[in-house]
Amino acid sequence: MQVPGHREDREAVTCDVVIVGAGPAGLAAAIRLKQRAPELQVIVVEKGAETGAHILSGVVMDPVGLDGLLPAWRDEDDRPLRLEVSEDRLAFLTRDHAFSLPDMLFPARMSNKGCFVGSLGAVTRYLAARAEGLGVEIYTGFPATEILYDDTGRVDGIATGDMGIGKDGQPTAAFTPGMELRARYTVFAEGARGSLSRQVIARYGLDRESGFQKYGTGIKEVWEVVPGKCHPGLIRHSVGWPLDRHTGGGSFVYHGADNLVTVGFVVHLDYANPTLSPFDEFQRFKTHPSMRGLLAGARRVAYGARALTEGGWQAVPRVAFPGGALIGCAAGFMNVARIKGSHNAILSGMQAADAIAAASDTIAPRSYESGWRTSPIGRDLYPVRNVKPLWSRFGLAGLALGGLDIWTHALAGVSVFGTLRHRRPDHASLLPLADITPMAYPKPDGVLTFDRLSSVYLSGANHGENQPCHLRLADPTLPIRENLPRYGEPARLYCPAGVYEVAVAKDGTPSFVINAQNCVHCKTCDIKDPAQNITWTPPEGGGGPNCANM
Repeated sequence: MQVPGHREDREAVTCDVVIVGAGPAGLAAAIRLKQRAPELQVIVVEKGAETGAHILSGVVMDPVGLDGLLPAWRDEDDRPLRLEVSEDRLAFLTRDHAFSLPDMLFPARMSNKGCFVGSLGAVTRYLAARAEGLGVEIYTGFPATEILYDDTGRVDGIATGDMGIGKDGQPTAAFTPGMELRARYTVFAEGARGSLSRQVIARYGLDRESGFQKYGTGIKEVWEVVPGKCHPGLIRHSVGWPLDRHTGGGSFVYHGADNLVTVGFVVHLDYANPTLSPFDEFQRFKTHPSMRGLLAGARRVAYGARALTEGGWQAVPRVAFPGGALIGCAAGFMNVARIKGSHNAILSGMQAADAIAAASDTIAPRSYESGWRTSPIGRDLYPVRNVKPLWSRFGLAGLALGGLDIWTHALAGVSVFGTLRHRRPDHASLLPLADITPMAYPKPDGVLTFDRLSSVYLSGANHGENQPCHLRLADPTLPIRENLPRYGEPARLYCPAGVYEVAVAKDGTPSFVINAQNCVHCKTCDIKDPAQNITWTPPEGGGGPNCANM
């Protein structure tokens, strides 16, 4: 009998559960499965060269997930989080001033008290060690590139990508075929806008009721500041300048140990002006008077960028499908109001694992689908569900309305807005050049502000030269034919890594250039391209940034 998707040149391995992605969600699922059913064979595949290489977050982490998964983690010598939040500040910025917003404006659920400042890369390495100690197999440098189905249409596992394919698409002398991993259950923990998660959502219509997801692009730098300027445990957030009142987003500044300070900025991807650049908005933020003093004499040591899922409660698709489940940010469990998702990622991995371990068939982990909304995940997301749609519709005024909505939940358990749906996908929000005022950004000074290429260098991004471009264009002529005259080709601006540019020949003919080796795997292009002409796919195994300490 011919097995669907099987290739004779690929090794085939069978297991009980295969998990795509060694982030907090995937590793939590693996650990929980082995805690519940030690006899299960669990395999995790991770596209990064090492665990944590492609993980990026602020991070201020709510420990509720870790507490539930590994209750003794705080007592262990290699605990990944040690620094508790000591002070939490929020400010509204104008060009020249920062106006502090008092704590009394915010319900207790928005507090960061009891949370930890740290590195999500360190958290994933810690979880990986615990998973391997329980017998989980983790394959790093193996991107999952294909979903396998059985003859009934049920997900039957994944295949990893072939290695040694040249730019021309033909096998080279170094060719090594990928591997098929067939499993009773397949769990997708790819993070925001996962390439295979998108496919499984589309195949089964998992978002038929929830509608589209919403996203932001988060850009982060780590700075080593002058001794005395770092206050370990202090965290700061801001809204307002440099963004206008119609554009969603804001900053985060987290003071860690060893004089290291995380400086970051998020721009919501439903912005309208095609000449806006999230990267340059971040650079402008660092020139604010409140930042100049902190960064004077400091040294920038790391850089990265990543898409965030922001749609919340009403944008979460069905999370169970025939043969598997979506967990973490692949499902959309980030709380945009709290700017946190790692705790829910871990909780969702645990819930999916519990459902799989208790399942009496191989159709779908049904109790996970039916249970997450009444679980701690649902209780975290439901009260803040209107923050994002109100912010998208009314800008800063909508953010204030969202705060009011959170208060009505805290005081009365109801919302005056009900549950607002998101009106449109992020790629549909751009206005044509004829309808906007173009934005202009100053040249970087090399002290506080930098260009994209020097930033990519700090990210450690590396891709083999002789491999097919992993950024696929459905229509190679469209960027110049349509996006350039209508929008000024926004890919060259929304990409925070200088992947896309428009080159002009001596005769004045423009061409669209993809510098795929610069890609930091943020997936902004896959989300924001107005024609949805760009598809991000995993490059050859191990390629990409190195965010191990981010």
